[in-house]
Amino acid sequence: MTLHQKTTVPKPIDVPKKWFHVDAEGQVLGRLASDIAMILMGKHRPTYTPHIDTGDYVVVTNAEKIVMTGRKLEHRHYAWYTGFTGQKMESYGDRLQRKPEDLIYHAVRRMLPKNKLGRHMLDKLKVYAGPEHPHQAQQPEPLEIGKKV
Repeated sequence: MTLHQKTTVPKPIDVPKKWFHVDAEGQVLGRLASDIAMILMGKHRPTYTPHIDTGDYVVVTNAEKIVMTGRKLEHRHYAWYTGFTGQKMESYGDRLQRKPEDLIYHAVRRMLPKNKLGRHMLDKLKVYAGPEHPHQAQQPEPLEIGKKV
């Protein structure tokens, strides 16, 4: 008698989506972003499949209280192309004061796959500057990730 082992591939319908809440106060930006990217991709689940979105939703609050190590707030710059000649540049410190959600959003975006599936995963990330968020109805579970300074 032989035993047959079967490998199952989850269908997107079969994967339940959870909601997680992450408080970014005192968290290091890169460490927090890499942990969030793993949850969005679904790599924290035993049913992870690279070509299927098995990840969960993540709500990040207190984005304005994120921390960067060293002197990165003054020395690193965020650059973008405006459509006209030249680029616009802004230091991470200025961006943190003007649009604190963007720092976390773009750090996570760069850690996800660069394809349609990665863009779909990014839709499950909700970032807010302050401590309040409009996703109380989804009952997000608090999640301790990253490293506090």
